[in-house]
Amino acid sequence: MADLSVMSEQARASYKKKKRRDNGKTAGLIILFTILAVLIIIPIYVLFIASFKPGDDFVAYGLNLNPEFSKWSLVNYDLLFNGDHNYWIWFRNSIILTVITVVLTLLVSAFVAYGFAAYEFKGRNFLFMIVLGIMSVPFEVIMLPLYQQMSDWQLMDTYFAIVIPFLANASTIFFFRQYLLGMPKSLIEAGRIDGATEYGIFFKLIIPIMKPAFAAMAILNGMNAWNNYMWPLLVIRSEDKYTLTLGLNTLLNPYGNNYSLLIVGSCFSIIPIFILFIAFQKYFIEGMTAGAVKG
Repeated sequence: MADLSVMSEQARASYKKKKRRDNGKTAGLIILFTILAVLIIIPIYVLFIASFKPGDDFVAYGLNLNPEFSKWSLVNYDLLFNGDHNYWIWFRNSIILTVITVVLTLLVSAFVAYGFAAYEFKGRNFLFMIVLGIMSVPFEVIMLPLYQQMSDWQLMDTYFAIVIPFLANASTIFFFRQYLLGMPKSLIEAGRIDGATEYGIFFKLIIPIMKPAFAAMAILNGMNAWNNYMWPLLVIRSEDKYTLTLGLNTLLNPYGNNYSLLIVGSCFSIIPIFILFIAFQKYFIEGMTAGAVKG
């Protein structure tokens, strides 16, 4: 009985010690993520309050945390919606390009990833190593060869030049392949037994189970396409074809700076990405965690 009592006391002490350790870890994570949330929110907060202030105020005092409600007005927003500028043309161009880029990139990358994950063929591992190698190559390294290629194909100053080079995205292929490695091969065999074609299997069986992965990559690729600046700057010449990032950059020039439109336009440009995340957040975490552990 004495031994049982001692063991019980040791068990309770061990449990209390483990509970204190777990509580300490939880508190540490809460503090860490609170700090990260504050660091993320501060720039958005600063941009938001600056959008209600006069553009000249930014030149004089810069961006700051002081709301200064006495200076607030809707003049900047009136300029955004009613002013004589091309902001909404740039905004429309970015929306169209982002949607097209995301849809085609997900489709093409899913095709490639499905081939790597579901089929055995000669040179599969070697080709996949090439995909991994592409992931490690900075865009600045291939920027000039891509520019020359688009010029040779006479695609300069077209949206094709923006979309085509990045349809088979290496990071997206890698993520989809890792996700699909956890897919039961019996699913494909069942589809073949039922008489489905290889394309039918992909579109009717594989794509539905890839919804979480598609959601995660739609957000990441959408953000990249929406914020893309360097490549459109190289290939687009016509002002009416500018994306939002290019158009906002033209507001700053040696002949005059339109900070009022720049700040309120930048603030408004966050909304599509926010909507994109809200639309796919249901599957985002599931897709990211599933893609991380498969393989």
